[in-house]
Amino acid sequence: MHSHHHGPAAGRVLVWSLIATGAFVVFEVAAGVRAHSLALLSDAGHNAADALALLLAWFAAFVQQKPADTSRTYGYQRAGVLAAFVNALTIAALSAWMLYESWLRLMNPVAVNETVMLVVAAAALLLNGGIMWGLHSSSHNDLNVRSAFVHMLGDLLGSAAIVIGAIVIRNTGWVEVDPILSIVIALLIVWTAWGVIRESLNILLEGLPRGLNLDQVVGSMRSVEGVLDVHDLHIWSLGSNSHALSCHVLIEDMPPSRSECILKKVNCILGDRFHLHHTTIQFEHVNCALSESGCSMPADEHAHHHHGHAH
Repeated sequence: MHSHHHGPAAGRVLVWSLIATGAFVVFEVAAGVRAHSLALLSDAGHNAADALALLLAWFAAFVQQKPADTSRTYGYQRAGVLAAFVNALTIAALSAWMLYESWLRLMNPVAVNETVMLVVAAAALLLNGGIMWGLHSSSHNDLNVRSAFVHMLGDLLGSAAIVIGAIVIRNTGWVEVDPILSIVIALLIVWTAWGVIRESLNILLEGLPRGLNLDQVVGSMRSVEGVLDVHDLHIWSLGSNSHALSCHVLIEDMPPSRSECILKKVNCILGDRFHLHHTTIQFEHVNCALSESGCSMPADEHAHHHHGHAH
């Protein structure tokens, strides 16, 4: 059920993008230092953050394909989510430093070489455009590739802004444009990072997957004939696109051969309507819970004891 069909292709695109971005960062830092341009330096920071995003996305794509083993029973899908989280935090820290530097530069303006700015930013536009085009096909269903894609988009906007800024400096001699652009790029980075931090943290904290509504899930399970009640329901994400559910379902007292049919229907609804395929559903029987409640075990635990897990 896991969709890894885009694995190798996405992996290849990511590796090449990584090499290209890494090389470009070195080039851009050198150019930024030579041209005294903070905007170029912060764009290099942005590109470095992207190289990191690509590296983590590639690592995650590689790790996610490792099958489950005895110590990681769900496989390694979380690796990608953890990577996205760490990556976004690093980037946010980087941007804070850029904002500080730009503020200092606004206080004491320095002359910049706008020709170098223009040429380098135009090269960045081409590079990011190319990588985005490569990633686009596999960005729809994977949080990692999507976060890398969103970074590239941010980069593209940043580079476009620098091209415009360089033209403005050339025509008006207004050097403050450079630190102002740097601030805008840094804020852009913080904004992209925030989205990834929020989504990956939700998965790491076992939050409800995006786009699912707990009441709707309970409602549709209760609509199955034979289901009297649903409780102790938990839904969480294993990775960016596979979710798991566990719950207790109250049914009439009946032999397992009859309850099997209810289980199949419930699983069918969960799979079709909510794409929940990893399910653990435990039945509790009304009769058992009521008649034996005088027993030393609480009714709830008694039900556990008797019926174990129905997968």
